[in-house]
Amino acid sequence: MCQQHPPDHQPSKSQDGTSSSSKQPFPWHLGACDAHCHPTDTMASIASIPSMRARALTIMATRSQDQHLVSSVANDLGVVRHRESLLSAHRDAPCAVIPSFGWHPWFSHQLYDDTTTTSTSTTTPPSSLTTYNPGDTTTATDEDLLAAKKAHYATVLTPSPDDQAFISSLPTPTSLSSFLSSTRSLLTSHPFALVGEIGLDKAFRLPRPWEEHHSNSRPDSAGANSLNPPSRDDTLTPGGREGRLLSPHRVRPHHQQAILSAQLRLAGDLGRPVSLHGVQAHGLLYDTVAACWKGHEREVVSRRKRRMDAAQAQGPEESDSEEDATETTEAGGKPFPPRICLHSFSGSVEVLKQWFHPSTPADIYVSFSTAINLGTDAGKSKLPEVIAEVPKDRILVESDLHRAGEDMDAALEDMYRMVCEIKGWGLEDGVRRIRENYETFIFG
Repeated sequence: MCQQHPPDHQPSKSQDGTSSSSKQPFPWHLGACDAHCHPTDTMASIASIPSMRARALTIMATRSQDQHLVSSVANDLGVVRHRESLLSAHRDAPCAVIPSFGWHPWFSHQLYDDTTTTSTSTTTPPSSLTTYNPGDTTTATDEDLLAAKKAHYATVLTPSPDDQAFISSLPTPTSLSSFLSSTRSLLTSHPFALVGEIGLDKAFRLPRPWEEHHSNSRPDSAGANSLNPPSRDDTLTPGGREGRLLSPHRVRPHHQQAILSAQLRLAGDLGRPVSLHGVQAHGLLYDTVAACWKGHEREVVSRRKRRMDAAQAQGPEESDSEEDATETTEAGGKPFPPRICLHSFSGSVEVLKQWFHPSTPADIYVSFSTAINLGTDAGKSKLPEVIAEVPKDRILVESDLHRAGEDMDAALEDMYRMVCEIKGWGLEDGVRRIRENYETFIFG
């Protein structure tokens, strides 16, 4: 979800101009899986999921409007419950889903942090937040509600908004503690669910409110940045950008960090993997996650020391690697998730190496999508180097699309082919490897 509702997927072209679909037939029967997508943003497309060629979709929630939709889709279509279901003997086995519940950084301003008395904010929260609960609308007057919203959004947005119409258009903030409680309940009711999509984003700006006369018509071809604002698409789940013009307001990084850290702790407590979003915040994202596992790092033992220990014990050497982590990660009860997927990773090789340091106590996975990683010339140019650097047992593929069906299958196929080509894998071997990676990421 690094970009809101990417355009419909078009098959990529090779250097000779042929479509990837005209090459070796794609081995869908080996269980190609989508590590990250958003079909509940377009609920009309959900009916197409059972007939998709992909074996499994990992469906992300991002905000208040879609948590229950993800749960409902999982209940209706059935979830992947064991590794064996990803490799069915039947080529026409229906596509299943893995649900994921989380609060995306684009919407983090809609939560207020009531979980700690110690704030990491660089600004002092307005006193009105301590005397009036912005989530309590039962006894509030309109004036009270507007004042509380203004105080909250002045604290978490930059620049602080002073446009009353803009502030009024924003939702009444929800307490972080209540969100964490409801998310815990959803995760408990879905034992194989992930936590996601969560993360940090320094680039995103809040959209402006819809104009009343744009509320019932479909988008025109002018685009989000035209002089004439686009009209609303009523087929999309409310709450997203939906093509609206952007305001100058961003969510302050420290507030995004607080929301992210709380969700990382929840994932760690329940032993669930997470899907992590990072845009223009790669260093800050790593630092925020690493702060959660501080004190739990794996012990790094050099090969020389292992040889000395083995010689003293008169036992065989256990590893040929230069550095090995000797401590394993438990399934739950820790302040950090056991497995982390860097979704549609757009950072550098240097950033990637930081995540894969041997002392990292979480297992790191990296997924790629054509929608994001091939969306710019800069992304295209560095992608081969980054994919080549990801360990063969930690790479995943995703679509990051908001509409299920043929376009999602096509996007997955293109990225599977690209990853296999860069890694030097045969297509069947690569699809099988990535499916096995997905199995381990989901089930541990």
